[in-house]
Amino acid sequence: MKLSAVILTKNEESNILDCLESLSFADEIIIVDDNSEDRTDEVIKNLKDKRIKLYKRSLEYDFSKQRNFGLDKSKNEWVIFVDADERVPKSLASELLSLEDRLSEGVDAFSIKRLDVMWGKELRYGETGNIKLVRLAKKSVGAWDGAVHEVWNVEGNIGELNNPLIHYPHPTVREFIAEISTYSTIRANELHRDKITVNAIQIILYPKAKFILNYFLKLGFLDGVQGMVVALMMSFHSFLVRSKLWLLNNS
Repeated sequence: MKLSAVILTKNEESNILDCLESLSFADEIIIVDDNSEDRTDEVIKNLKDKRIKLYKRSLEYDFSKQRNFGLDKSKNEWVIFVDADERVPKSLASELLSLEDRLSEGVDAFSIKRLDVMWGKELRYGETGNIKLVRLAKKSVGAWDGAVHEVWNVEGNIGELNNPLIHYPHPTVREFIAEISTYSTIRANELHRDKITVNAIQIILYPKAKFILNYFLKLGFLDGVQGMVVALMMSFHSFLVRSKLWLLNNS
């Protein structure tokens, strides 16, 4: 089958080359760039790859609109979404190239397991330990929804691929914190638009509950130091979302 790949970028000069190399199987690559200020564009253009189509578009605090733009620009029936800090290993690429046999089953989309590798360690537990995402689907069966932590809502039968997508998030603590700051702002604004309210008790208790869930109940402690960092950071994210929402609601 003919396959288009869509990538969102923003200052991804350190990631984009490896990501693109892992997409050698794609017939078309759509890159939607949020006005990168580093060498992302230069790296892409230097490849002189005719499969690549680069579009400049401001994110405007809405990842779904950015993804739906890429989806609209794709010319093939099937589309796969891969983030710049993700890689399609050879095992997954081979599975994608042999999907013709499964399409006769009437499948309209596929969920893909995602394996996080953080600071050299595979994260098997906690919040990221068992993630499955709909990332491959027919162009016509759905659209992305949600300003952040967006999902591809598809209508039809959803299958599951056997091999995982590899994710290399947060190269440094500084970048982790910067990402949490951005994502929490987008999420707080989204909740504010939906007229969601929050109180002091929720601001205090929800982050604590989130840490207990991820670190203890989901066994994040088994991922060592990395597991603790992820649990703490995601708890901090919850605190920031609710604190920023409270400020928006009371401004």
